[in-house]
Amino acid sequence: MTASRVLVLNSGSSSVKYQLLQMADESRLASGVVERIGEEGGVADHTEALRKVSAELAGRGLGLDSPELAAVGHRVVHGGTRFTEPTLVTDDVLAGIEQLVPLAPLHNPANLTGIKVARELRPDLPQVAVFDTAFHATIPEAAARYAIDTATADRYGIRRYGFHGTSHAYVSRATADLLGEDPADLNVIVLHLGNGASASAVRGGVCVDTSMGLTPLEGLVMGTRSGDIDPAVIIHLARTGGLGTDEIDDLLNKRSGLLGLCGANDMREIGRRMAEDDPRAQLAFDVYVHRLRRYVGAFTAVLGRVDALAFTAGVGENSAAVRAAALRDLDGLGMVVDPVRNAVRGSGARLISAASSRVAIAVVPTDEELEIARDAYALARDTEASAGHTRSSARDPHRPTRDPHPPASDQQAPTPGAHP
Repeated sequence: MTASRVLVLNSGSSSVKYQLLQMADESRLASGVVERIGEEGGVADHTEALRKVSAELAGRGLGLDSPELAAVGHRVVHGGTRFTEPTLVTDDVLAGIEQLVPLAPLHNPANLTGIKVARELRPDLPQVAVFDTAFHATIPEAAARYAIDTATADRYGIRRYGFHGTSHAYVSRATADLLGEDPADLNVIVLHLGNGASASAVRGGVCVDTSMGLTPLEGLVMGTRSGDIDPAVIIHLARTGGLGTDEIDDLLNKRSGLLGLCGANDMREIGRRMAEDDPRAQLAFDVYVHRLRRYVGAFTAVLGRVDALAFTAGVGENSAAVRAAALRDLDGLGMVVDPVRNAVRGSGARLISAASSRVAIAVVPTDEELEIARDAYALARDTEASAGHTRSSARDPHRPTRDPHPPASDQQAPTPGAHP
């Protein structure tokens, strides 16, 4: 394959983010975002948005009609149990993604629109869907199953899927690279801490547990999401408070987490208020960190042996206070943060563990777009080499083959929307 550029598209409900990468050296040639799709002052629809992306790229001599373009990689939030690998888009694949809309009603429809428009603009080009849930498809049934009636669970596709998969995949391998080790030889806990937050336990390059579940609401405390909560709280709010399902959905997804605890969902603002002895900000920080510590302990037990722990995403990469508090007094688990290393700000992957720490503790910037581009480029090359096969027998040896769960009827699940 002589073409070596990949366009990565993240089509949301009201925006399209894009990056154009040169895969020969994995450099970024262009990036940007088209916002306010369908809103006053914005573009009319996704077709116009992608044409605007094309025009912006063409203005830099990097247009969508370029013969240098090898593929378009699309972020798709939910792949259910069917899509557990990067997948070449066909009409059948589009239909399959559409069947999964009830599991991600706010995201899969927008993802689908982006794919369809890109196919119209470049029908000759491989379009590759990369799924947020795919990296977590290796989770064993004991971790994926909720303890509810199995017939009901199977009918509505209720199980742990996990999200932020491209980030967890990228960071777990980048951590191994930082340590000069083969991912197959390492057990890693990844803490993706942004406005959305999730943890994963990765054994030998394979995800064996993660904090998010059927939707991105479960798990860690997040910017506006509650994370773990007693399910009876929902019943109590409905029975006693008279709240409807939409009100509860809005409460738990948009008015909870850090925002619900102290009125701010930005850790920088919370840190500023803590310095002024604001008790609500301090409580929000303490609740956030307590949940983190619970998952670090739990995933240490799941893995049995932890070789490395990596912080990533906005809070994970930039908040020394969160990193220090999350691992404070965990020397019994072999985790000791060096306060000097931890305080140093940097843009690249770096170690912050003390010399006495048995576990390597790292800050590893995530790069989900590069992960998607790598997947799309590899599949485009494989497709060309194998005359249409959509899976490669010579993929990255650090990227294990998925063993998907037996498919449930996940396309029927009427679940509420949530934002990864």
